[in-house]
Amino acid sequence: MEKQGEQDGRDTPGTYGKQSRDVHGKEGAPGKLAKPHVVVIMADQLRYDVVNERYMPNVSRLKEESASFERAYCASPLCVPARGAFFSGLYPNVNGSLINPWEPLEAEYGYVRPGTANMYSMMEEGWDSWHTGKQHFNRKDIQQSCSRTHWHTLEDHYGDFLKQYGKRHPGGPAFKGIVPEMVAGTTTRIKRYSIPTTGCYEEGLDYFYDGYIAKTSLDAIRGRDRGKPLLLNAMFVAPHPPLDVPEPWYSMYKDEPIPDNVALWSYGQSPLQLYNLTGAIGNGYTKEQWRSVWQVYLGLVSLLDHCVGLLIDELKAQGIYDETLVIFTSDHGEMLGSHRLYQKMCMYEESVRTPLFMKFPADSRVAPLTVEAPVSAVDIMPTLADYLQLDGEASFSGESLLRLLRSERQEADDAPGDSLMNRDLFIQFDGNGARGNFQRSVVRGARKLIVDMFKNELFLELYDVVEDPQEQRNLAIEQAYEEEIRSLLGSLARHMEATNDLLKLPPDAYESFIASYSAFIKRP
Repeated sequence: MEKQGEQDGRDTPGTYGKQSRDVHGKEGAPGKLAKPHVVVIMADQLRYDVVNERYMPNVSRLKEESASFERAYCASPLCVPARGAFFSGLYPNVNGSLINPWEPLEAEYGYVRPGTANMYSMMEEGWDSWHTGKQHFNRKDIQQSCSRTHWHTLEDHYGDFLKQYGKRHPGGPAFKGIVPEMVAGTTTRIKRYSIPTTGCYEEGLDYFYDGYIAKTSLDAIRGRDRGKPLLLNAMFVAPHPPLDVPEPWYSMYKDEPIPDNVALWSYGQSPLQLYNLTGAIGNGYTKEQWRSVWQVYLGLVSLLDHCVGLLIDELKAQGIYDETLVIFTSDHGEMLGSHRLYQKMCMYEESVRTPLFMKFPADSRVAPLTVEAPVSAVDIMPTLADYLQLDGEASFSGESLLRLLRSERQEADDAPGDSLMNRDLFIQFDGNGARGNFQRSVVRGARKLIVDMFKNELFLELYDVVEDPQEQRNLAIEQAYEEEIRSLLGSLARHMEATNDLLKLPPDAYESFIASYSAFIKRP
């Protein structure tokens, strides 16, 4: 029987299904497990500003039942280090994973250090642990050391699956282009990476990345050990490129509005982004070209939502939804033409801000609420450790968010840096497949300072992301903000030193920036 909403690929309120079974999956069976089930659903490259009822109805309903963190930030706007930080609760400098380890000469900088405690190692003994989909928590010994986890990774199984059925892999040469990439912070070489080419994946959802991940995730829910709580990490690919999308999602949207800052280079924006993949690709497209790309991206967003709905349907069908902590997030965002940039790999909101929703079990003391305080991906593991009372002596860079969730007062009146509401959060980018195009950022309240570095150049940006969410006014070029910039630079320098950053922030960073650019940028 066809499920409501399947004909056009867009889910409707009936998609979640009915909850009719208890925690053991049998109607009327008594008993309840001592610990809740935990399901982590992670998107890849999902912009926070497209998570709404139109494009993601299933996720939007989940949000209504959740603690919703309106200003959640990744620890690095890149797949591998972002996930390393999420699963370990440690900033990239601390866990060792700084880049995607694609360049053999620098692959050592792409791996979480051996022995680093993480979600799998801390939970697989007490939970029936499953990993489905993309596996970018790069610790060389992870599958061997966490052998109790059922690893059904995309990297190990998807290619064989396509070969078995004679289907092509999404994407291809037409979806990649030539871009510059720095190695070791000194040498620029040529690489081929994703560009915003769009296409229709004729093989259909069942053979697409996320259709396959949805199926293996459903298999995990159905095949779990009923005597233990479930831990499922469902790591989706969508809406990461290639934008080679199956129907009906490829043609779902035709004339959707796009943000005002698409194809717009703002005054005071860092010119160093033109040396980065973000600008090398993104600067070459017009607003009308981006408008066309956006329609396909939004279709891929809705495809992801459809897959999420399938998982939530199954949790309800199994009777375990109310006993499950569901976490929905993304590893990082996507520029998609904003600031004339593409992909992630930069510090603007579209790249570093992520959706983060935590739906707690029905019998928890955590009611649905909206949290305005800035939070980081490194806060998730300490929150889980706190809520689930996990054994072990793991230390974290982040903090448990339960204090925010169980308190009506979000500490708005506390001094800057002294509370969960006002503490400084840090973000770093050290290059894509090798080290280069370095960027550092510190978020404090409504303000975000960005330090962009390319070889011997340094550029500063300061934004009020609450008043100016599209970051069109760089306050760093205005004299009135000098004292605040110096305070943020000091905090960032101390963090870099404390975490053994491979870079050192120049003590005269502000003076150097003003001296270098005052001739080219008018200071209000």
